[in-house]
Amino acid sequence: MPSQFFGLQIGASGLATYQAALNTTANNAANVQTEGYTRQTAVIEAKDPLRVHAKYGSAGTGVSVTEIIQERDLYYDTKYWQNSSSSGYYSQKLYYLNQIETLFRDDEQSQKGFTTIFSEMFNALDTLKTRAEEPEVRNQFINQAESLCTYFKSLSTELTSIQDDCNEEIKSTVDNINSISEKVAMLNKQIYAIEVRGGHANELRDQRALLIDELSGIVDVETKEFDVHNSYGQDLGGTNYRVYINGHILVDGNEHRSLSCVSSEYSLNQTDAPGMYNIVWADTGMDFPTTGGNAGGTLRGLFDVRDGNNADNLKGYGTQVTEGTRDDGTKFSKLTMDTLSLKDINKLAIPDEGRITINNKHFYYDSWEAKVNADGTLESVTFNLTEEMSAADAAAVAGNRVVCGETVDAYGVPYYQAQINEFLRSFMQTFNDIEKKGVDLNGNQMGTFFMATSKAGTEYDASDWDTNMATQADFTIKSGEDSYYNYTAQTVHVNKTSLKDPGYFATASEINNGVAKYDIVEKLLTLQKDVKMFRGDSAQSFLETLLSDITVDVNKNNICAKNYSNMLTVIAQQRTSVSGVDDDEEALNLIKFQNAYNLSSKVISVMSEIYNKLINETGVV
Repeated sequence: MPSQFFGLQIGASGLATYQAALNTTANNAANVQTEGYTRQTAVIEAKDPLRVHAKYGSAGTGVSVTEIIQERDLYYDTKYWQNSSSSGYYSQKLYYLNQIETLFRDDEQSQKGFTTIFSEMFNALDTLKTRAEEPEVRNQFINQAESLCTYFKSLSTELTSIQDDCNEEIKSTVDNINSISEKVAMLNKQIYAIEVRGGHANELRDQRALLIDELSGIVDVETKEFDVHNSYGQDLGGTNYRVYINGHILVDGNEHRSLSCVSSEYSLNQTDAPGMYNIVWADTGMDFPTTGGNAGGTLRGLFDVRDGNNADNLKGYGTQVTEGTRDDGTKFSKLTMDTLSLKDINKLAIPDEGRITINNKHFYYDSWEAKVNADGTLESVTFNLTEEMSAADAAAVAGNRVVCGETVDAYGVPYYQAQINEFLRSFMQTFNDIEKKGVDLNGNQMGTFFMATSKAGTEYDASDWDTNMATQADFTIKSGEDSYYNYTAQTVHVNKTSLKDPGYFATASEINNGVAKYDIVEKLLTLQKDVKMFRGDSAQSFLETLLSDITVDVNKNNICAKNYSNMLTVIAQQRTSVSGVDDDEEALNLIKFQNAYNLSSKVISVMSEIYNKLINETGVV
């Protein structure tokens, strides 16, 4: 049978329980504006009953707070992280795509933009028809043509600057990921130390959840938490918390991995700025996936803008591997691929030195050569690798897919650079072909008007290309050698002889017809708007075509960014409805627990009167 004073113990349990509940409610109210705070609840349960030797068998022993838990729903957390990743991805892309659109649109409206410069060049060419003998008129046209080259160089430089900005932001983003992973691992250790002893590290869990929220905007995030058992299968009381990014483990308990940015020695695209970062795991050196199905967040957005080539990189199938020998006697492998995804030589955008991938394994080359058919289409490409392939790797080449560079299905800087170069090659090759059929003012056969300069200062005039095409025979072009492949926005310019001597420009096919004859000029004038030059349209529509690309892409990303932002807001509200602190609810809880506390106090008061009567007023007279 319980003690006569048992009622005091029951009342005391009520006082202690509702004091804890009031303290928990007060803590919630105090943190109503604290970012990332999760509402806490005191779990109240009846104590185990006491067996007594009486007819009723057992007696209640009061109440207790078994734990103070967080009101958090993993479902809403997961949905929040998924949408945060998508929102970050489209928002980051939109930021840089807006810059590209502004670059093209401001250029279109500028007096020094493509439309103005291109029109002025052809206006000067039209004037040249009847005044071909006047040096100042010739100079005006030649200088306008050089202005066109300068314009494209400036446009390419601006695009390269955007690519550099993305590259630097990738580095700072990786540093942020490493900082977050380190903090999460440290919190995991502290949480485990508290909870393995039966406690609840609620505030530390809130800090960790905030870090995961931040991380989810950068990359795709997934978390797993499970109980820790010893070798005998006994539950140790703590949990292990793992964090995965883009499908790969980043944090495992109190251990964390780090990412490193490594400047690549090789480019993925012909016009890439030097020093583009590759992200690898610091512990293994393996590539970290930044694009593809598992990737997301602002990091993927940065890579899409920096490396996006609309999946127009060169792809094909390996045919054979042969052995080569360098001048110093070292051996290397030569890998040939055909069944190419690109047939138009003007669309080729592979770098002189780069990377190819076969069966998910990377190989690097330092030069290449392409076999070109008589109609100017690509037949095959042979890469001169930096090293010898192993016998097993060489045997696996035939019939397997070969990818040059990286396939990034997005409209990024490389895509627009490649589009500009494709236009330049097509326009300048056609212009040069017409020009070379004429004679200059001195009656000499005209040479190449538009030329290109390599980084080493080598002049390219595509003379080998024209010679081979004239014979209608299959021929080969090589990286670093004379061909229209080397005509890019950064390299094209007017022949220096024409800049010094305005007479070095052909307006007529024969000088004996008189210098005022202009049959060559008439053919050149058709290149402005009468000849399909770029993607089925005329040369003067070049910038409009690019503007349509970037405008459509910006609108698409803008819609997606708004949609995911709205979804993120809705999910955040749903999550807050479960985890957030509500002023009215906490006010009601204060009253509820206050009344319960007062009632327990009343129990103590009543018991006190009973015991006073029992002890002081009951006795033998």
